[in-house]
Amino acid sequence: MQDTPVHATIDYDADGVQHGYLRLPYSRDDSAWGSILTPICVIKNGAGPTAVLTGGNHGDEYEGPIALHHLARELDPLKISGRVIAIPSMNHPAVIAGTRTSPIDGGNMNRSFPGRADGTPTQKMADYIQRYLLPMADLVLDFHSGGKTLDFLPFAASHILDDKAQEARCRAARDAFNAPYSIEMREIDSRAMYDHAAESLGKTFVTTELAGGGTATPDTVMIAKNGIRNLLIHTGILQGTPTRTPSITLTQPDDECFHFTETGGLVDFKIRLGQHVTKGDLIAEICVLGSTGRAPFQVFAQRPGLLVARHHPGLIQPGDCLAVLAVEDAD
Repeated sequence: MQDTPVHATIDYDADGVQHGYLRLPYSRDDSAWGSILTPICVIKNGAGPTAVLTGGNHGDEYEGPIALHHLARELDPLKISGRVIAIPSMNHPAVIAGTRTSPIDGGNMNRSFPGRADGTPTQKMADYIQRYLLPMADLVLDFHSGGKTLDFLPFAASHILDDKAQEARCRAARDAFNAPYSIEMREIDSRAMYDHAAESLGKTFVTTELAGGGTATPDTVMIAKNGIRNLLIHTGILQGTPTRTPSITLTQPDDECFHFTETGGLVDFKIRLGQHVTKGDLIAEICVLGSTGRAPFQVFAQRPGLLVARHHPGLIQPGDCLAVLAVEDAD
């Protein structure tokens, strides 16, 4: 197996707080021997569990990067037992550009695993995370939100897994995060995702979707910051009393939770985020541009549920995901 070209400027085994970079050589027109410097912080105190915390997997999702920068500045190593590895901008070129994917190679970090040591810059970073960081982890938390094209109810999520003991661990960690909503989430396609990479190694994995619209709010940042603290307490890295607020538990029992449009145009939503629908309810109309006389394309609920995600902003293209439903967990 080819060695990684990524060099960490920190020592993962040293106690204390270290701020450094994952340096990836990147030869380009304006710098023949240039590098991509992805910031990393390691906070360690003696023996104990390791938490790998990542934000900026997609570059236009901001709660994770903001919360992890706070953590890197504020977490006292003397108050923890174990190790916290924080990467606020996992796809650093995308975060700098404010885009979902890397402007360097078009790479979607969350569709690039297990990566390639001899691949594109995004694939090389995915390979390093897969082979060097994930094996260290007891807990993996990867922050997401809707970015510029989706808006979500703020939730923490886990997945249905073949290993039911691992599934229970992930679910318990998800619930410990204590977002306003806690969901057992389906993926449209989990192949090559960071989620699957961590779960396939048997790790306790939690992800989030914390609103969206291409921005962050004081409320969503606070959810992220409290969630980190709660998970570190849950894992045994940090001592203290977790923050506890009511959380609604949801699940997604089938693919009919996802609603796609066959027509592009202006989206006219008929229901709000968090609103319940029954099968057959009108979710949205798509006003077709270019003709004032055409009837709008209508999207109806394929099943009962709660609207947990919707397309954002107002223009949509054929094939886009328009709306996502979930149902309250009877357990």
